Amino acid sequence: MSVSTIVPLEHRAVMTVGGADREEFLQGLVSADVTHVSPEQAVWGALLTPQGKFQHDFFAVAQDDRYLLDCEAGDRLMDFGRTLHKYKLRSAVDLGIAQGWRVLAAFEGEQPSVAEGVVFADPRLPGAGWRILTPLTADAVAEANGANLGTRADYDAMRIPAGLPDGARDMQPGKAILLENGFDELHGVDWRKGCFMGQELTARTKYRGLVKKRLFPVRLRVDGGAAPEPGAQVLLDGQDAGELKSIIGSDALALLRLAKVGDARSRNLPLTAGAATLEVDIPDWMSVDL
Repeated sequence: MSVSTIVPLEHRAVMTVGGADREEFLQGLVSADVTHVSPEQAVWGALLTPQGKFQHDFFAVAQDDRYLLDCEAGDRLMDFGRTLHKYKLRSAVDLGIAQGWRVLAAFEGEQPSVAEGVVFADPRLPGAGWRILTPLTADAVAEANGANLGTRADYDAMRIPAGLPDGARDMQPGKAILLENGFDELHGVDWRKGCFMGQELTARTKYRGLVKKRLFPVRLRVDGGAAPEPGAQVLLDGQDAGELKSIIGSDALALLRLAKVGDARSRNLPLTAGAATLEVDIPDWMSVDL
């Protein structure tokens, strides 16, 4: 069985990190353990502020004598590069952009292959498929693999019900906390690797049980009126309960206060966002205490 859907992720880009000190440099900055990275195995992680707040997420995979970082494109890419450069100091590290390279997502069926570039399993969940970093076009990769060419809506229809965040679309830079967004259960933070920037707050949040919100997959039911948009406030009995993030059809991600989710269940009251009511889904991989 071939892979059935390949999607160009045009909101993602490829950064390169080379040089003799590349492993030591990244290892001291990011939440993932980059010593596990190889051409066949990637990690998902984040760069935090010194205060432990989210700045950028990325996938890292090895190719030859460099790392390829699958990260957000545009202004977000430029900000990521500037931030890494600020911490380079005298390290033997070369930062660059893989010009003309593309990020593709592939899901359903067997692992795809490419004549140029790298393919790796999404390290967050077994059902999340694969990522492809390549200078080839999505059309060429889809044709070579006998796959359908999908759209970002197809990708969102896979990731949103699974509870997978997508960069700044779902996590507010400078404010979001990793453990609110599943980085612990989704293998985005390594607790045994040693120090990284923002580790102290991240560890304190975990070991003192300070997580007060979580990013949940939710189902929206609209009975008349307009469907809510990303950023809409979620209410419980007129009180703030959280915020909607990515939305695709009747599926969405919502950053919700755990106390409000528990209260809604115990009192049998609906969570609402505008004209919509929300049904919270807790995936099997998520560990929460309501």
